[in-house]
Amino acid sequence: MKVLVTGATGFVGTHLTNYLVDQGLDVQVLVRNPKKLEATTKTTIHIGDVTDLSSLIAASKNCHSIFHLAGVVGYSKNQREEMERVNVQGTRNTIEAAQKNKIQKFLHFSSVVAVGASFSPTPLNEESAYNISHLNLGYFETKRKAEELAFSASKAGAFDCVAVNPSTIYGYGDALKGSRKVQIKVAQGKFPIYPPGGANIICVEDVVSATYQAWKKGRSGERYILSGDNLYIRQIFEMIAQTAGVLPPQIGISKEILMMMGKVGDLLEKIGQKGPVNSETAWTSVLYHWFDNSKAKKELGLNPKPAIQGIKNSVQWMVDHGVVKK
Repeated sequence: MKVLVTGATGFVGTHLTNYLVDQGLDVQVLVRNPKKLEATTKTTIHIGDVTDLSSLIAASKNCHSIFHLAGVVGYSKNQREEMERVNVQGTRNTIEAAQKNKIQKFLHFSSVVAVGASFSPTPLNEESAYNISHLNLGYFETKRKAEELAFSASKAGAFDCVAVNPSTIYGYGDALKGSRKVQIKVAQGKFPIYPPGGANIICVEDVVSATYQAWKKGRSGERYILSGDNLYIRQIFEMIAQTAGVLPPQIGISKEILMMMGKVGDLLEKIGQKGPVNSETAWTSVLYHWFDNSKAKKELGLNPKPAIQGIKNSVQWMVDHGVVKK
């Protein structure tokens, strides 16, 4: 069966593409730079990206399904335009290409940010109300818009659509992600503070296998939260530091101080400079990104490994590539 993967050179995209090849699928990939593809990946390469509709139409021709993973992760107002262009318009283009080529199934790789976050340590599920729109966080808003576009097209009869909403994904190679700079510093023993919020950790292997199951047997029009352990950020930092053999962050920083620092960071960004945090990263670090994975466990057979396993694999990559010294 012929399928197209967008975002195939990313952290999750690389793992998923190899997994789909192993399942015997005829995998097409749409990439801007084919040199970023793993040499062992047996795929058909199409040059282009999701902001180029014509390249999407060509790449998805005669495909049964699209796995839409391409996106930009950003936590700065300066990145909002790019996220609108890639996350929202890129999804709109992918939908249009799918309609033109009569794609049967659209697997939308969303995120838990499209579900929302809590102001207290309370897990959310697929039906939870999105209650943080007033914060206007760019990554959250653009991923939510993109998911809505995919489901709207599905409801209109364009194709069957299933969305997966993974939490924070850890594993071998995740340090390549731009959003992992803080975790790298923690593993190097160079990050002395921890914020008050919480996050949910899931291993990349569990995300990939559950995404495949969602494509195979997920119900059209449904979203599935792919999550593992709910942890305080302090606990996550301690796991990273312990695995790397360094001292964990010792200084807790309050929400009030972080928000003040965020405002200063916003002012610095307006004049072309960068502070340690801005208002978007401040809010992200004080919220609780905790989630209930019951639906995915029941319908997709999700059985997530402990968070520490993904963190160990993450740190091991850093050691193997000289990012940290073990």
